Amino acid sequence: MNRGHGRFRGEQDLREPEMTLTAVGALPMHVAETSFGQEVCVSGRLDVHTVADVRLALHDILGRGTGDLLVHLAEAEVHDATGLGVIVGAHHHARRAGRRLVLVDVSPRLDRLLRASRLHQALARQVLVDGAATVLPLSG
Repeated sequence: MNRGHGRFRGEQDLREPEMTLTAVGALPMHVAETSFGQEVCVSGRLDVHTVADVRLALHDILGRGTGDLLVHLAEAEVHDATGLGVIVGAHHHARRAGRRLVLVDVSPRLDRLLRASRLHQALARQVLVDGAATVLPLSG
């Protein structure tokens, strides 16, 4: 597996690393930290070939920030338990760090997977309500 090195832009305290993860025979996986320790965009396929590197990237980002970590998933392809597992693992890592993982831009397919696995009850999601972003309360 090839792993691109982080590229830093911006001010000294507002560095924004970008990382492209590529697995042989798979679509490239891209993890871009858009706000230092606070927000990240994940794109590409989360599968057995990419989850280990995505997990490391998310844990690294979680270690740098405080409060909510917004994870944008509009361009991420999550098809199975392997992809869901990296999301759940990041959620647990965030809780241990005193933070909250918030899923943003969840695709209809991922929403169905979260509901079928009942993970929608444990994972926070941000949605637009009347044009304003709000975090859905966890259902019990």
